[in-house]
Amino acid sequence: MLNVRKSNERGAASFGWLKSQHSFSFGHYYDLKHMGFGPLRVINEDHVSPSRGFDSHGHRNMEIISYVLEGALEHKDSMGNGSVLRYGDVQRMSAGSGVVHSEYNHSKDEGVHFLQIWIEPNTTDEPPGYEEKHFDAASKQGRLRLIASNDGREGSVSMRQDASIYATIMNGGDALSHALAAGRQAYVHVIRGRATVNGVQLQGGDALKITDEDAVRLEQAEAAEILVFDLPN
Repeated sequence: MLNVRKSNERGAASFGWLKSQHSFSFGHYYDLKHMGFGPLRVINEDHVSPSRGFDSHGHRNMEIISYVLEGALEHKDSMGNGSVLRYGDVQRMSAGSGVVHSEYNHSKDEGVHFLQIWIEPNTTDEPPGYEEKHFDAASKQGRLRLIASNDGREGSVSMRQDASIYATIMNGGDALSHALAAGRQAYVHVIRGRATVNGVQLQGGDALKITDEDAVRLEQAEAAEILVFDLPN
């Protein structure tokens, strides 16, 4: 079964310094049809103005993954971590029993554009944790690069859920396939560009929910950057 989530149907928020689109219910945007997909709870596409950002705030029992697309994202948290993330960097923060963090645009003159992804953990009230790794464009070109997993295999960041996230950059004749095991489903989010996913044409911001299928198939891409989530049902 294939279910399309079009970019222009996402929830939207604008606060002057922040423009955000929500794939699932978040903040003031509430839609019973889009509360999440398996343990995938949030995909927010955020644009933050120079020198602005999210003041210190708390989280519990959530795996929070940041995927920077443009600019520089500055992070600080109550675990003592502090860093500036740029394109290719993937950050995983396990909120666990509780963590406080802030996120700011590090630049005084350029915007920052990033995806914030929340995945519900399969254990709760664990000690909070943090990890970040860099995945350059070449490592994603024409292939599915594992960037997050439950066990940190293949150099991915690790998270507390039986899920895997793959990133790819595709063009022209690239054609990729990812097998789905029994009891698994997939969510494909096209970050930018365009591609055909299991026969469905998608463009930047669009997504496809895939259930009761044996594989995810990506082809006919044009300047596409895509995330593939392999999730439990």
